[in-house]
Amino acid sequence: MFLLISRPFIISSRVRLLPRLKFRVQRHVSIFNSDGAIRACFILQILEINSKTITVQPSSILKSVSGTIFANRSKAKLEQSQWEDALLDAQKVIELEPSSHVGYQLKHTALHGAQRYGEAVEAFQIMLAKLDSARGMQIRKLRDKYVSPSRAEGIIQKFIDVQLHTAPLRLLNTNTGLLCDREAQISAFKTTAEYEQLLLSIMKHADLPMEHIADTVSKYFRYAMLSHTWGENEPLLHDIQDNDVYKLKAADGLVKLQSFCKLARHLGYHWAWVDTCCINQNNHVELQKSLNSMFAWYRRSALTVVYLSDVPPSSKSGALAKSVWNTRGWTVPEFLAPEVIRFYQQDWTPYLDDHSQNHKESVEIIDELEDATGIYERVLIVFQPGMKDARQKLQWVSTRVTTMPEDIAYSLFGIFGIHLPILYGENAQNALGRLLQEIVARSGDITALDWVGQPSEFNSCLPAHISSYADPPRALPYLSEDQIQTVVSSLRHTAAVDQASKLYDQLVNMSAPRFANCRLRLPCIVFPVTEVRRRSGPDQDASSTYTVKADGLDDLSITTEENLIQFSRLRPTRRSFLLVRPWDRRLLELPEFADDEKNLGDCSPLDDSDESVSDSPGEEELTDSGSYSRALRLIVRLGQPFGAFLLAQQRGGEYRRIASDYDITAEVKDVSSVHTMMDIRTLEIL
Repeated sequence: MFLLISRPFIISSRVRLLPRLKFRVQRHVSIFNSDGAIRACFILQILEINSKTITVQPSSILKSVSGTIFANRSKAKLEQSQWEDALLDAQKVIELEPSSHVGYQLKHTALHGAQRYGEAVEAFQIMLAKLDSARGMQIRKLRDKYVSPSRAEGIIQKFIDVQLHTAPLRLLNTNTGLLCDREAQISAFKTTAEYEQLLLSIMKHADLPMEHIADTVSKYFRYAMLSHTWGENEPLLHDIQDNDVYKLKAADGLVKLQSFCKLARHLGYHWAWVDTCCINQNNHVELQKSLNSMFAWYRRSALTVVYLSDVPPSSKSGALAKSVWNTRGWTVPEFLAPEVIRFYQQDWTPYLDDHSQNHKESVEIIDELEDATGIYERVLIVFQPGMKDARQKLQWVSTRVTTMPEDIAYSLFGIFGIHLPILYGENAQNALGRLLQEIVARSGDITALDWVGQPSEFNSCLPAHISSYADPPRALPYLSEDQIQTVVSSLRHTAAVDQASKLYDQLVNMSAPRFANCRLRLPCIVFPVTEVRRRSGPDQDASSTYTVKADGLDDLSITTEENLIQFSRLRPTRRSFLLVRPWDRRLLELPEFADDEKNLGDCSPLDDSDESVSDSPGEEELTDSGSYSRALRLIVRLGQPFGAFLLAQQRGGEYRRIASDYDITAEVKDVSSVHTMMDIRTLEIL
């Protein structure tokens, strides 16, 4: 039984029942957790004890004890997920003990459970403030478990900055229909439950794994990109700026934009990007940055939607290959770069009724795309940008078209991993020339020089148009390893060790091809031309065929539109003509090239029959016999047919390539004499 205390009173320090009274107070505080219990219990709290008296304040007793009871009941409600009831009790605790952190801690937990995250953050912030003002070691330890709001916001901001650094400059909010810059995107994130939950998680858990933060930020800022062909009245940036795209009058390209945004929203993406309206076409700096970043943006997109506007609903396999989308230059990087891609028909239903998450995993669709593009299946699925197999990559776009002539070159920048200035108005030849110059200069790959057609004004070793790469690279005879060993064995009796090794060392030390100011410095094996004679043919033909003789080579037939000077040993000319073999370091069979074959970005078909060469070079320590063997293997390869250039010397001593209507394939007369007749130089070609 308990006594009602109506005013302060004094208990003698000699009262021996005090310990028992204290025990009973604590016991009943811990068990009373209902309204009835609160009304029924009257508890004594000892506030001050001195050597003579005990002073008790009734109001303080009731507030403290009642606060504890409400706190215990709130905890019980929380365990039962009764968030609203727990919140009411937590509020009572705050009213009774406003200086304590306990009530706000309970309030935060109840609000969090009720998914009222914004209010939960506010309650947690007040709780931290209470802990900051409290004293005591235990309280300080408790405070150290938590992270301040400003620090938590800073942590999230760092992950946001990393995420948006590689994202498009502007994105469409698929929920609001508004075009947002990066600041607006961040503001939108901070109003979401995802942000508030993440903020709370960081504040409550100082050791929260960074992967969780990164995943949350990444998931929110995922974006879908559209690959399509431009039609009439496509909405531009100024048409949708500060407007809800869903509320604009639907017409032509705007219907496509609205449908795409709705699809992206339906698939769970907050953000969408379309090239027509997400780039300021009038801002040269932004346009240049966007075009140079385009491949990376598609690469990092969560989804790329390909809209086939000319493919009717319920189309059969083959419609994709016939679509005008498959003729455009920019669409090549747009389907190579993304990891996830989905094709949609005219009515925005999945192509071939394929509802899978990623059409790159659809055998039927990828097979059709492979046949339509000439790009191997494994490259379509997992493409790696870079310089490797440059000639084949150029062939991919050789028959495609772009609205702006320079775009055929600009669309390839990302495929080759190149960043160059975007200079609309420079003309297609110059744009293609700058691209090819960069490829040759950075990679040393001379396969880009393998073409037939008209020469470029940029440099005579480069083609005037991308269509010159339409035909596959010339197919030259290939020796098997057994055939190479047979020839090597025969050469051991005819080729002197010192001469063969000298040739090998000379070629090993040749510099790579280099471009500077539209001039190509090309390392070559040179064969001086001794005779040029025109063959008889119809005068009305634009091209003429010539018999060309050069020291050490079999006679050649070359067809060209250029009118060549005819000469011979008996009737020489002052103008020098050369047949040259551009030096290709792959003939050395060095390990660096062998490793390249294993790269994922290799655009060649897989060949399981390839075997490593037993005595291939690359070992740091080689016997004299091993060095000689390497030199002989090189001689064998140099003795095989090769792609040759016909060069004509200019007045300044430089050379110009004579374009031919067909590939020029040359062959040395005698393999055994290769090492004695090689003229190796670096020529400057205009």
